[in-house]
Amino acid sequence: MLIALPLLLIPVVIYTFVVLVGLLGGAETAAGAAALRDSLFSLPMASGARWDVGVGDLILFLSLILLFFELLKSTSSQKVAIVNHALSMSLLVVCLVAFLLIKEFATSTFFLIMTMVMLDVLAGFIVTIISARKDLDFGSTA
Repeated sequence: MLIALPLLLIPVVIYTFVVLVGLLGGAETAAGAAALRDSLFSLPMASGARWDVGVGDLILFLSLILLFFELLKSTSSQKVAIVNHALSMSLLVVCLVAFLLIKEFATSTFFLIMTMVMLDVLAGFIVTIISARKDLDFGSTA
């Protein structure tokens, strides 16, 4: 039954944890957003520039990888896929409410994560509709 859980729940939980720890560690509400922007490490580039990688960047990278696997899961026509679609839709609603109503979630990082969740929902329903249309044969005459 764990296969029914949307994988994009992982970056949403990680984002929430990072923001909450940032808020608990700082005296102001901007501490949660700053925790996402602060550089974890820096990589030298061939151009001589330095690429600063932060927690928010790593969460987005993880989200993209998990979105790929969610898209692969959406091609499944098993009964558990319907539960996955419903849970993905619920996750999208929760993300949308958090983005609109909670100040710490109104960031570009969370917006991109929410967009990936929305793409997962759309892909799941579109693939299901297309596969159902192929399964439904009205007996064409040749």
